[in-house]
Amino acid sequence: MDRITGVQLFARIVETGSFSKAAADLGLTQPTATKHVAAIEAQLGARLLNRNTRGVSATEIGALYYDKCKAIQRTLEEADNLASLLQSKVGGQLRISTSVAFGRRVVTPLALRFMREHPDISIDLGFDDRYVNLVEQGIDVALRMGKLADSSLGARYLGSNPWLVAASPAYLERAGIPETPQDLARHACLIYSSVQGDERWQFTDAQGQLLTVPVQGPLRSNNLSALLAATRAGHGVAVLPWYVARESVADGSIRPVMANYLLPAQELHAVFPSPKLVPSKVATFIAFLQAALGEAWWKSGF
Repeated sequence: MDRITGVQLFARIVETGSFSKAAADLGLTQPTATKHVAAIEAQLGARLLNRNTRGVSATEIGALYYDKCKAIQRTLEEADNLASLLQSKVGGQLRISTSVAFGRRVVTPLALRFMREHPDISIDLGFDDRYVNLVEQGIDVALRMGKLADSSLGARYLGSNPWLVAASPAYLERAGIPETPQDLARHACLIYSSVQGDERWQFTDAQGQLLTVPVQGPLRSNNLSALLAATRAGHGVAVLPWYVARESVADGSIRPVMANYLLPAQELHAVFPSPKLVPSKVATFIAFLQAALGEAWWKSGF
């Protein structure tokens, strides 16, 4: 077996936790896969895999060897992409990963526009609020909110994702309009459990002073659509991204309040597997997003 196939085989064994699955993925027999890994271990003089009844896992040395194998695979993929990078025509499948709310409200209409402009592109659009490993899942580009951790991934800044405080007219008529963060202590607050401090909301006043206030209320959820529905129904005051609240603000179902106090805005990035030799389809899509997500993008439709 050649060294490149060996690298691919070992990486797939670690990722699938199975000799048989990895062998099948590469069109090999399980005995061939077993013999090859044994030969690698003999050559290195170290055990790379733990084998038990539950499956296969990498040893400490095996995990380090796996990282090197993945780096080799990325280099090979970049080499394979070189020809397409030299072509001006954008085509092929583009695999995109995004969060559920942002994906449904923003990325989906933008992806449809992109397909219309580039008819040779097909898109595989995945929604997931959990962290997705781009390399393992074969993702071309992911849209991510917030500060990025240091990594070997490539990234492009797309803009900011601002938030607002809002409530329905019926709730404000019943409970009064909060004017300052301190007023929220007497209001029913609808709490998003993923960001914005959970039960502690942070604001910046006109003088740049940071204010943190504890809040409580009848609903806590990690789903923005649920919070928007509860806000529209008059159950309380919510902190929402503008892109989620935009249509409801426009039709009067909810009203922004406390406009003199700013909430922390999230950074929005496009992330891709490697900063080197970015495929033309990825570079073109990112440029498209940068143009579409211009100034005050959150207040416009797509």
